[in-house]
Order: sequence, then structure tokens, then C-alpha cells
Amino acid sequence: MNVPGPDEPDSGRRRGGLTVARIAHLAGVSAPTVSKVLNGRRGVASDTRLRIEQVIQDHGYRRQEQSEPTTPVVEVVFQALDSLWALEIVRGVSQVVRPHGLAVAVSEMGGHLTPDEAWTRDVLARRPAGVVAVSAKLTELQSRQLASRAVPLVIVDPSGEPAHQTPSVGATNWNGGLMAARHLLELGHRRIAMINGPDEFLCCRARLDGYRAGADAAGISLDPDLVRTAPLYVQGGFAEADVLLALPDPPTAIFAANDLQALGVYEAARAAGVRIPQELSVVGFDDLPFAQWVGPALTTVQQPLLKMGATAAELVLALADGRRPEHDRIELATTLIVRDSTAPPTDSRPTADSRSPTDSRPTADSRSPTDSRPTADSRSATDSRSAARRRRR
Repeated sequence: MNVPGPDEPDSGRRRGGLTVARIAHLAGVSAPTVSKVLNGRRGVASDTRLRIEQVIQDHGYRRQEQSEPTTPVVEVVFQALDSLWALEIVRGVSQVVRPHGLAVAVSEMGGHLTPDEAWTRDVLARRPAGVVAVSAKLTELQSRQLASRAVPLVIVDPSGEPAHQTPSVGATNWNGGLMAARHLLELGHRRIAMINGPDEFLCCRARLDGYRAGADAAGISLDPDLVRTAPLYVQGGFAEADVLLALPDPPTAIFAANDLQALGVYEAARAAGVRIPQELSVVGFDDLPFAQWVGPALTTVQQPLLKMGATAAELVLALADGRRPEHDRIELATTLIVRDSTAPPTDSRPTADSRSPTDSRPTADSRSPTDSRPTADSRSATDSRSAARRRRR
């Protein structure tokens, strides 16, 4: 089957024999104008474009699936491309589509949850084999636009509850939060803080609910001051951990909503002179590659990011082949990876106002009598003796 050119009327039809010519008649425009809209081309006024899209949706037009996409790529769109988290997703997608002769194109939404109109228009113009939207919330119109052009859409880690007809891939975030809380409770911690991500993300809400469920099951009443919200970045984890560690009764453990936040907790603890895990246990979420190399190695909830990307790509290929997946919502298991950043709480943990008299770090005013490090006075005496020896020579 030949693919129409960018401005060539598309003869694809669906219910009721709807053609480009029929859409043009109903919208009161020419067939080439309809074709421009179908193919995401510029040169059509916004009100005219909306009128044509409305006709397309009202009459259920759907372009016939093509045996070969115009552009042999799977497009992956992110809210932001600024962490190893995104790279793991892309690697998973690439592993699946590459053997099928497809490449991976990556775009971002500038930190927004919903792509703008320009992104939608550009995707329609590129005509990819499919779209994987990560932590995105496409509008109903955007989803219908992709469907009417036979562009499969799969959501990874949806920010909200995806539409039933849109397949999605996620992880067992609630169970991950529960595992993190249980691990810390089993170690003996009772003042367990959580630094969560923004409420707009479904995964963050689920992790918080799991953490709360773990505390409830253990009969622990959570202190509202120990639940903080911050962006899912190092700076967010640092800022909120700094507040938590300054409390009169600081937490003995902190569960961070992702590994980047956990790195921020590490830095806040270092700045406050709090040792991990002797004085503070830390649990992250994601198990990004660096988690095993930080010091101490980070205990974290492993989210199968690479497999999530691969599963989304498999769904896209199935949809492109005309096969409807058995399940619209797929959740992959999370796993607790215990490393060196968690330990039972100790009584010697210093508070924000004072440190234990047994703190092993020497102060500026006192040192052990056996301290081998020379003081300023002893260095002066030694220098005098050395000078005397030189004069005798």
C-alpha cells in the first residue's frame, strides 16, 4: 500500500465510508486542507484545524494502518530529559524496536505534564510507528488525534489514571512503598520520615500510600511533620532532609520517593554531621545504576525501568500490527534491594541541638592525652629543638 504524500488527499476510510473528500465537504474546506490537518502540516488556521478535527472525531474517521510507517521510528516523549531514569526507559524501548528495523526518537515537554499543540502537530507530521508517552497526561483530543491517524499510543508510568482504551505500563509503586516501610520497621525504626514527590504523579501518591499502610499495620502513628513533598531531584531531597534533620526530634530513617532525592538526603546528612547508616538510615526508589556505587551503597526499591520501556515497546508493535493487548494496564513488580544505607537505630544518634558526650569526634578544645596529632604549641617546641640541632652542627 502506498503512503500518501504530505499534501496528497488520503483515501483511508472507516465507518460509513468516510473519506477525505467527505470530511472536506462536512467541514466546508478543500480536500488538500483536510490532508494537511491529517498529516500535521502547517498552513491551516487554528479555527479551521479545530473544525476539521471535530468532524474527524464526530464521524469516527480512522486512517487505514499502513504496512510501512512514513518514518520508521518509535517516538518516546518525556516530561523532562534530565536523569538516568529516562535513559533506562529509552534503552528498554530500543532493545525491542531495533530488531524490527525501527529507531527511537526522543522528545520532551519542557517540564509539563501535557504536550502542547506544536508537539501533536509535529508527531502527526512525522507519522511514527508509535508513541510511548512517559509520565505524560495527553488530552482526550490528542489521544483521539493519534488514534485517527493509526498511530499507536502507550503510556509509561502514567501521571493519572489513563483512559481505558489507552494501554499503560507501570510498576507496583504501592507495594514498593510498603516494602520500604516494613524494612525500616523491622530494623527497629519508629520515627520514619518520607520525602515524597509531587502529588500530581500517580506513582508518588501510591508510594506514599504504601508507606502509610506499612506504618498503620505496625500500629505506628505517623507524625505529619515527617512527611515532606519535594521535586524528584537531588535539590529537593537535600532541602527537605535539611528541615527534617533540624527537628528537635529528628527521624532515625528517611524513605525518599526516588534515588535522586536520596542523594540529596546523603548530602544533607553530610552537612549536618549525621552518619549513614549509624545515625540515619536511608531508602531510595528506582535502583538507578549509581545506587550501588555511592557511599554507603544505597538501599532502594528497584523499579524495573528497562523492562517497563521494553514492555511499552512490545505493546506499540502489537497495536501497530492490529493486535489488541490482553490487558490495558500492566504493572511490573518492584523489589527491595538491601545494601549498606540502612541499619538498626542507635541510642547514640545526636539530636539537632546536642551531641552525645561519647561522640568520638574530638572538639577544638580537648583532645585525648594520647592523641598523636601535634598541637600548635608542641609543633613550636619541636621546631625550636630542630633549630638548636642545626646550630650545633
